[in-house]
Amino acid sequence: MAMHGMRGLSIFISDIRNCQNKEQERLRVDKELGNVRTRFKNEKGLTPYEKKKYVWKMLYIYMLGYDVDFGHMEAVSLISAPKYPEKQVGYVVTSCLLNENHDFLRLAINTVRNDIIGRNETFQCLALTMVGNIGGTEFAESLAPDVQKLLLSSSCRPLVRKKAALCLLRLYRKNPDVVNVDGWADRMAQLLDERDLGVLTSSMSLLVALVSNNHEAYWTCLPKCVKILERLARNQDVPQEYTYYGIPSPWLQVKSMRVLQYFPTIEDPNTRRTLFEVLQRMLMGTDVVKNVNKNNASHAVLFEALAFVMHLDAEKEMMSQCVALLGKFIAVREPNIRYLGLENMTRMLMVTDVQEIIKRHQAQIITSLKDPDISIRRRALDLLYGMCDVTNAKDIVEELLQYLSSADFTMREELSLKAAILAEKFAPDLSWYVDVILQLIDKAGDFISNDVWFRVVQFVTNNDDLQPYAAAKVKEYLDKPAVHETMVKVSAYILGEYSHLLARRTGCSPKEIFSILHEKLPTVSTTTIPILLSAYAKILMHTQPPDQELQNQIWAIFNKYESCIDAEIQQRAVEYFALSRKGAALMDILAEMPKFPERQSSLIKKAEDSEVDTAEQSAIKLRAQQQTSNALVVTDQRPANGATPSVPVSQLSLVKVPSMISAEDHTSTNQALSEENGTLRKVDPQPPSADLLGDLLGPLAIEGPPGATVRSEHNAVSRLEGGLDAVDGSAIVPVEEQTNTVQPIGNIAERFHALCLKDSGVLYEDPYIQIGIKAEWRAHHGCLVLFLGNKNTAPLISVQALILPPAHLKMELSLVPDTIPPRAQVQCPLEVVNLWPSRDVAVLDFSYKFGTYMANVKLRLPAVLNKFLQPIPVSAEEFFPQWRSLSGPPLKLQEVVRGVRPMPLPEMANLLYSFWLMICPGLDPNPNNLVASTTFYSENTRAMLCLIRIETDPADRTQLRITLASGDPTLTFELKEFIKEQMVSMPTAPQAPAAAPPVPPAAQPTPQAPQIPANDPASLLADLL
Repeated sequence: MAMHGMRGLSIFISDIRNCQNKEQERLRVDKELGNVRTRFKNEKGLTPYEKKKYVWKMLYIYMLGYDVDFGHMEAVSLISAPKYPEKQVGYVVTSCLLNENHDFLRLAINTVRNDIIGRNETFQCLALTMVGNIGGTEFAESLAPDVQKLLLSSSCRPLVRKKAALCLLRLYRKNPDVVNVDGWADRMAQLLDERDLGVLTSSMSLLVALVSNNHEAYWTCLPKCVKILERLARNQDVPQEYTYYGIPSPWLQVKSMRVLQYFPTIEDPNTRRTLFEVLQRMLMGTDVVKNVNKNNASHAVLFEALAFVMHLDAEKEMMSQCVALLGKFIAVREPNIRYLGLENMTRMLMVTDVQEIIKRHQAQIITSLKDPDISIRRRALDLLYGMCDVTNAKDIVEELLQYLSSADFTMREELSLKAAILAEKFAPDLSWYVDVILQLIDKAGDFISNDVWFRVVQFVTNNDDLQPYAAAKVKEYLDKPAVHETMVKVSAYILGEYSHLLARRTGCSPKEIFSILHEKLPTVSTTTIPILLSAYAKILMHTQPPDQELQNQIWAIFNKYESCIDAEIQQRAVEYFALSRKGAALMDILAEMPKFPERQSSLIKKAEDSEVDTAEQSAIKLRAQQQTSNALVVTDQRPANGATPSVPVSQLSLVKVPSMISAEDHTSTNQALSEENGTLRKVDPQPPSADLLGDLLGPLAIEGPPGATVRSEHNAVSRLEGGLDAVDGSAIVPVEEQTNTVQPIGNIAERFHALCLKDSGVLYEDPYIQIGIKAEWRAHHGCLVLFLGNKNTAPLISVQALILPPAHLKMELSLVPDTIPPRAQVQCPLEVVNLWPSRDVAVLDFSYKFGTYMANVKLRLPAVLNKFLQPIPVSAEEFFPQWRSLSGPPLKLQEVVRGVRPMPLPEMANLLYSFWLMICPGLDPNPNNLVASTTFYSENTRAMLCLIRIETDPADRTQLRITLASGDPTLTFELKEFIKEQMVSMPTAPQAPAAAPPVPPAAQPTPQAPQIPANDPASLLADLL
């Protein structure tokens, strides 16, 4: 950017640099702006040299931070100048001063297009650079074909083609329609054969954007990307100018791995072997050195390689190597490397079976909690929160409690919340949970929300054995000279309800308890006084026969607050005083609080709401949305002690069931089970025989449905025959004859099947709208959010959405707006409640109008059977008694399944785990068999344990025998059929389930399934189909 001969510009810059203060600079700038404005008014007298000089001055003033609100037309007009110096000034200044929506840019579109299609490479580069920086929708529509020709032209120099690729990337981001998906797959594959690494790097940036929106169209690019990655990893044919500190083109390596992560997991064994060799070379060749630039480049490659390893679902050995490498990084001095190590170790928690390996570095992670850098402390806290389970919960929570006293105030609220959630999830017993929460309140009372102490009250109220212990602990805290007000609240409630259980202990008489509480009254706010008044009334009620002195003291307090200005306090004082004069009747009026009803933990919901994702739109982020990406959900997959199933003891003994972390875990406990929290009933402790499962199975039997009544009812419900994978038909279900003028993008059935295995993704897409889903499942409840996105610049009108639920699902959709504005997205929450087990699928009837186009589709919703499963590990001591107690139909069904898709045993285990079935290794002595367990949740069955055994034949992988047992006959049949449908290859016609042999009523009880109403929408839909 030579400015030789521009003496006026040089003098102006010198004057600015010589200004003594900001005021002098502002005066000099105002003077110069006035001069430039005056000269521009007389534009006819300006020479090209003068116009160029004044435009440069405007740019310099703009770079100093001053507003330049004139002269834009002069800058744009220089673009059409015939000579390079003026044209260069026009392009540069226009790129800096104007944005993509500025009206003046429309005047330059033709000039820019002429420069792009011209023969002058310098002008082409200037035009491409400006469009790549500020090009908008109008530029995309006008220039995209010409830019594509430049990119694909073999006669253009690499310099021009590089800029053309980046320019096309900008235009594609502004308007994806400029790239025709059908025609560009082969062109992108052709560009990946380019030998020039500059063009290849720019083309790879374009490919990242293309596959992020639609990877299915670019499968031909996948082997090319693998070859590029292999070439770079082996440093083959890499020019010296693209070798950065000894690393062959690190940017291209990162982008190649990023592209590969947008494709589904690669199954081809040769390709996987090549990729693992490349990744192994990357992992082994990375180490921390003193050169910061080399560290940055090598770590960029390394951390993308780690994400790629997770995407490929590598073997455990490579995962262990990745974790060991990250363990080295979190122990170095450099804070940036420690931060990246902790962040990527947190991402590794998404991978199955890696959590145990990460636990080996627990001591070093805890040390990072005391790091001077707060960002490192936050990452260490997230990692500890995510890696916590039943085995290490005590150690981690105790470390968090110790750190709480010295933690920054900015972290204490998050730290307290996560410590409370971990204590609730993984408490070995409830007394430990109470200790932890009381310590949290004592150490960080200002940062403890009401939800935390509300939760303690729920647990104490719902567990009779815990009440004396909790009352004694809160009394100990009240004996301290300084007590936080939150501690006073929880203590007042617990002592008011249960202090009478301590009456025989020293220092715990009603008068002494009242004295301890009353000492805190002058120090609390008006929100706590009502709780104290309630506690006084309860203490007075429990004092039988009445203590006259204590009664007079409490009555005096009630009299004092009868005239309080606070209405709540006044009402309580008046009413308690009147009630306390009723004598013995007070026992009935102020009886002990009843058990709290079942409810979801508000702590977990609060933690989820507080998480904010600021990561870039990358493959890692998309995969994190599709899987359980945050630490809260990862730990939720593990069983929490203290939960008991609400099934009859005659059917199922007490077994650990994954807790949904709510009061239902404690209120639904059968009264006949008096075990403490976290303990297990020992049933038949004798060691199993060599093949106990085979002994228990007995003769081979192929069982049908549990009863004719159940099947007749379920046949009335809408079912797309063959299950999730049995029909390759579209997810669009035609209900009536109609002309649908809009064609969908992509395979809708595949989108539905993918959403059955993950919780977020795209359900449907066409040229005008995209319907996405993000779901969260807890026990028998589900919350789906439908994201309706308008992809165009015109509104979508007459939008309608109707849910057609099957009889076993209770669904409620929020209001859907009639119009979706241009380029806007609306969210429509959908609440789901599972009533009983069934494989029937809900349907979304969606329609809209765009211009003259009318679209109406019927889409299956992924609220399927496996969404209400929760995997649970079961030991041999727990499994075999349950298996033995569930003997024969209809609670245990067995079937030989033929026509199975041949797959190796590890792949079958992964398939089962994707349906939320936990593989239990070591239970079956035959290595060709699989044993799995899971818990099914519905409103009728609550938490129901399911046990599965799959026997395979190594000589014939196309057949297997499946045995499934549970405490509910309908669940047993439905889950067996569900698993069978996933194992069998897709048939050409829907297969009806085998009929069951007649069974006498005494031998086979008919389950009480709810009757399906005659006007059920899903039944009507099934009839039409």
